[in-house]
Amino acid sequence: MTLSSRFSLSVGLLATLCLAAIIHILVVLSIPHNVLHSAYDNIGTYGPDRQFNLLPDVRPGEEALPDLDPAMKHAACRFQLADGPVLFDASIPVPFWSIGLFNAAGEAVYSLNNRTAGAERLSMLVLTTEQLSILRENPPENLEDLIVIETEEALSGFALLRAYVPHPTREDSIDRALEAASCGSIR
Repeated sequence: MTLSSRFSLSVGLLATLCLAAIIHILVVLSIPHNVLHSAYDNIGTYGPDRQFNLLPDVRPGEEALPDLDPAMKHAACRFQLADGPVLFDASIPVPFWSIGLFNAAGEAVYSLNNRTAGAERLSMLVLTTEQLSILRENPPENLEDLIVIETEEALSGFALLRAYVPHPTREDSIDRALEAASCGSIR
């Protein structure tokens, strides 16, 4: 018994379509594993960890990170809570500044600005639940002045500090303020 050529052609086309669908699904699922440049990795190219590093001005096609506002100056600091709590401290002389905390996947974890903080100075401590319990045994003198952000996991991520530039003549002073911002350990 011989199969008709029409049936053979139909089976061949169906097998080709199934194979193409399987290959397509495998390629789409492998993309996250093959992408080498995450936001966390990109931030690492601008300077050492646990230090705010000034990002270049936003220009079309040359953004350090996606969706940065060209009316702002940006500084970024990579950190790992496994290395200890992170203390963020900055005084930025502008009408508006904000800081965002992101995990290593680039997802926003926490955000704060000078209006919601109720202060012109940024003083924020990020730590794990375990680190907070250890810190409470021997608290630093200024603990009550800090905004304390507690996380359940030993977060690896980065902070993005943004400052509004009201006029181009203020760019140098804002750059100096962002460079003077600290992102380090509790002393």
